[in-house]
Amino acid sequence: MAETAKKPAIRFKGFTGAWEQRKLSSIVDRVTRKNTELQSTLPLTISAQYGLVDQITYFNNRVASQNICNYYLVENGEFAYNKSSSDGYPFGAVKRLDLYEMGVLSTLYIVFALKDSSVDSDFLVTYYDTDNWHKQVSERAAEGARNHGLLNISADDFLDTDLMIPTDIREQQHIGAFIKKLDNLITLHQRKLKKLQNLKKSCLEKMFPKNGSNVPEIRFSGFTEAWEQRKLGEMVQFSKGTGYSKGDLKESGTPIILYGRLYTKYETVIADVDTFADEKPGSVFSRGGEVIVPASGETAEDISIASVVEKSGVLLGGDLNIITPPTDIDSAFLAISISNGKPHNDMAKMAQGKSVVHLHNTDLEKIDLAYPSHEEQIWISGFFRGIDNLITLHQRKLKKLQNLKKACLEKMFV
Repeated sequence: MAETAKKPAIRFKGFTGAWEQRKLSSIVDRVTRKNTELQSTLPLTISAQYGLVDQITYFNNRVASQNICNYYLVENGEFAYNKSSSDGYPFGAVKRLDLYEMGVLSTLYIVFALKDSSVDSDFLVTYYDTDNWHKQVSERAAEGARNHGLLNISADDFLDTDLMIPTDIREQQHIGAFIKKLDNLITLHQRKLKKLQNLKKSCLEKMFPKNGSNVPEIRFSGFTEAWEQRKLGEMVQFSKGTGYSKGDLKESGTPIILYGRLYTKYETVIADVDTFADEKPGSVFSRGGEVIVPASGETAEDISIASVVEKSGVLLGGDLNIITPPTDIDSAFLAISISNGKPHNDMAKMAQGKSVVHLHNTDLEKIDLAYPSHEEQIWISGFFRGIDNLITLHQRKLKKLQNLKKACLEKMFV
């Protein structure tokens, strides 16, 4: 053990001692316990961003072979290193088995169990949420480091990595418990967000007529009349935005919407715009209430969506199809309608291209729009606006918690 003078930037009150450097092999044992059954009722688990979980429960499939004889048998509390890189995990992920008493795991993973009672298991879980260990892994990786997304590192090399640990186990426990509480809050908001998204999806399916019907399955009280159906081209006016690119964006200026933000940032109604540019000659501005549809994107699904620009004076970028509805069609209702169900599917079929797909106003003209009375449209769009507001609220809370965790991981470790 080589003690260093390094200390984290942020510590819990009462802890002042230096952290010490330890080899991973000095605090854990490698686990190579093998499963002996050809098939098992134990969960097939994988190490990924969701932790060690049941593939069938989480992903509805078995990635592993049906013959799981000689797979590793992993017990609750043991750790596994997945060498596969993924989004957010450039050097793979280390996760602990928490959800099950036991599971089976491919021998591609490096499995280990904590053996040193002076090291807190929750602290070790939290340590592997930091980026501190990435340098250790990358330095020990062999030439031609990646093969089909796997980091080429042996179990011996992985266990030879160094980590910094507080000498006082109480400090480890404080850190582990604190981050665990943050994780629980993050999970809680993720579940609430998922429930709201599922509620929205279910309501979209039931509150609009299905193919061959002129009434939806669920309606607000007092509405009984059949919905009408017309071609979009018979009802609205079409126009286009003017050319702006990401290079035109500035810290301040006139608010602007570029097409890419429609499927990465905004919900159905765009109330606030957080990108800006300088006005150019011939620019197109919103008047408020326009429905905008991306004119190009990476996939047909991406661009087969619509949003409402609520405010006037917003610059509308070039790759945007602009729809101005008549007074008897609610803008938000129109955006919801053409983003879901048959209109959405029809738009996706019309989108053409290879590396980049395109959707034109001449395509949108052919879309069949089913719509009820203006009053019922208002009720429907108001309902979904409420759900979208709740979704946005939970997304913001979730982002704040994730940013807080990220900052703590950077400041609370050496």
